[in-house]
Amino acid sequence: MIGKPARRDVSWSLLFLVFLTLLTGCAHKSATTGANCYAKAVPTAGEGGLAWGSSLSIAKQKSLNNCIRYAGRSGGTPNTCQVVLAECRK
Repeated sequence: MIGKPARRDVSWSLLFLVFLTLLTGCAHKSATTGANCYAKAVPTAGEGGLAWGSSLSIAKQKSLNNCIRYAGRSGGTPNTCQVVLAECRK
């Protein structure tokens, strides 16, 4: 009998990949010029959003907007989106 594969939590997997990308320096190559701040917002259920911006406040707002959009599409809870990570590179 063939069992069903274990379902991975997409949000945690995505968050892990984001951190891995940031640690390896690949994220810098995909960022636009002048976008040295990034933020990650996640809902309690569904997919979150990562965004880059020229300031911390812009990155936070963009990530919240992305989180609301992606959580709604993935059947999650868009009204629970919160920024969990926000930093600017030097």
